[in-house]
Amino acid sequence: MEATEIGTKWLADAGLRPTRQRVVLASLLVGDGNDRHVTAESLFDSVRSSGEKVSLATVYNTLRAFCDAGLMQEITVDGSKSYFDTNTIDHPHFFWEDERELTDAPLEQLSIARLPDPPAGAEISKVDVVIRLRRT
Repeated sequence: MEATEIGTKWLADAGLRPTRQRVVLASLLVGDGNDRHVTAESLFDSVRSSGEKVSLATVYNTLRAFCDAGLMQEITVDGSKSYFDTNTIDHPHFFWEDERELTDAPLEQLSIARLPDPPAGAEISKVDVVIRLRRT
């Protein structure tokens, strides 16, 4: 199956209308069958390298729509930089500080013995684990 077909199916399975911009971005994200970690800027650069024309604002808006549809998850590092992951299964991440790159960490090696009780009137909706690394 071609990358465009894979991207179009990915959108259709989530009930998203396959606009030209969405198909272009979806094809870059999932067209090769591998999970990806991207920033809006890195995806925008990939779009430009492919010769397509999509604005950075459209990339941001589309990534948000993909997250809202459950196609991706957003991982925030440093409270300001967002990475978007096509692997939506809960799993930990390594953040490589020197390269400013996010990669998957092995889920089977993670053990969280206990979480703190949430405040009254709140519930835990998700736990993000980002392990910061620097090369030695």
